Amino acid sequence: MGTATAGAVFVCSLAVALALTHRPLGDYMYRVYTGSRHSAAERGVYRLIGVRPGAEQNWTGYARAVLAFSAVSVLFLYAFQRLQDRLLLSLGRPPVPDHVAWNTAVSFVTNTDWQAYSGESTMGHLVQMAGLAVQNFGSAAVGMAVAMALVRGFARSRTEHVGNFWVDLVRGTMRVLLPIAFAAALVLAAGGVVQNLSGPHEVATLAGGAQLIPGGPVASQEAIKELGTNGGGFYNVNSAHPFENSTSWTNWVEILLLLLIPFALPRTFGRMVGQVRQGRAILAVMAVIALASIALTTAFELAGGATVPRAVGAALEGKEVRFGVPDSATFAAATTLTSTGAVDSAHDSFTPLGGMMTMLNMMLGEVAPGGVGAGLYGMLVLAVITVFVAGLMVGRTPEYLGKKIGSREIKLASMYFLTTPVLVLVGTALAMGSPAERASMLNSGPHGLSEVLYAFTSASNNNGSAFAGITVNTPWYDTVLGLCMAFGRFLPIVFVLALAGSLAGQAPVPASAGTLPTHRPQFVGMVVGVTIVLVALTFLPALALGPLAEGLS
Repeated sequence: MGTATAGAVFVCSLAVALALTHRPLGDYMYRVYTGSRHSAAERGVYRLIGVRPGAEQNWTGYARAVLAFSAVSVLFLYAFQRLQDRLLLSLGRPPVPDHVAWNTAVSFVTNTDWQAYSGESTMGHLVQMAGLAVQNFGSAAVGMAVAMALVRGFARSRTEHVGNFWVDLVRGTMRVLLPIAFAAALVLAAGGVVQNLSGPHEVATLAGGAQLIPGGPVASQEAIKELGTNGGGFYNVNSAHPFENSTSWTNWVEILLLLLIPFALPRTFGRMVGQVRQGRAILAVMAVIALASIALTTAFELAGGATVPRAVGAALEGKEVRFGVPDSATFAAATTLTSTGAVDSAHDSFTPLGGMMTMLNMMLGEVAPGGVGAGLYGMLVLAVITVFVAGLMVGRTPEYLGKKIGSREIKLASMYFLTTPVLVLVGTALAMGSPAERASMLNSGPHGLSEVLYAFTSASNNNGSAFAGITVNTPWYDTVLGLCMAFGRFLPIVFVLALAGSLAGQAPVPASAGTLPTHRPQFVGMVVGVTIVLVALTFLPALALGPLAEGLS
């Protein structure tokens, strides 16, 4: 079987698995977020935190709860790292430096999981388990909760309530994330992913030296890292490490996990608004963009771009031979199309155009299918913009799912999509304009710019992957990228919740001859076009100076 054919089989098998799980998982999450009964364990949690599960919140109350929970989580994780040397299972690790602890705390709470440190030599087992892995659950559950609040905004009318954040958080964690992550951890452990509390083992290297490699609770963290589209690696090389990703079939499982919930949420959306075909339209947009990205990334990597790659038939630098080029390219596309950021290959070693595709996936807003929850609410905001643009172009009434898209709604949607470009471009400009920060670049020219652009794109879009040829573990980068992660996560969430409140308060508008049908292929194509045009107009100049200039040189 040829390399390209094997890659096609790999992608098709993933598509079949996602198609088989889309409906049952989407329906299950619909029941989770719309049911009225609470389990005994959930009632215990509500009593512990002093929450009345039957009391709903308006959008401002919901937003305050999200921000309060996230702020407390940042403080807890920061303190946990700073006190690491006094904790059990610290493996003798010293306290994490203050700027690294700040960056890591914000990173994991915002679902970014950007790592400015080497995991196996910086974090003890307890910090990994009770700090980082716990936030993997919490940040993913926050994303799903915000998505459900926006969907309720479309589904409800004449009300100020968009749900109860604490109920959504607990249900998403206990009913969705925990059961699937538990099962996935068993599968990964059976495939050879490490799961223990072992300390470092000394092993001989090929060069004749020695290296200390710790064991640890890897499989359990790997499962939620992928399922929750988090991405932080237990080891520095992330999912390229054999202790995190042992074989080609565990690689397949990990890609499936990071796509599983985002591709099922459109079904949940369709059920909640009472129009399953609307969910299918959103799913179709996600699928079109995702398949195009995977195909292009794989093609660029198989084609290579220099003498050696062309001689061997593909760009093999930075890729694990266990996975090969097509599977590595699929992982790279999937991890940047979602907000995962896990890697099984070195994106910095990709061909210029292949590396550009990973950046472009993030610049699209990570909506195809996007992060857990974040992809769905990002795609719905794009649908709102598309309806408004279509109304301007053809004179149709700007309505979506029976809700008028007026000036307030389009202003909120616009601010949502302007947030990350501002953070990315301003941050990149500041770094490139500072001699001290330019000194962190190991490469000059277009590739050096690409490394900086990638870093700010990844942080601001809460992805977490990186081009490796740049030293970001400095006080300036740790501080500034931490701010980009925080603003890139919470400002869009506030705008989404404000949009949910505005929509929930409206009376339903009956469809008329002037209403644009939003469940047909025409609308799917329009949303795809609006998504690409928004990115092209915003980021094309920066891409032209970086990966495009390098690729065309």
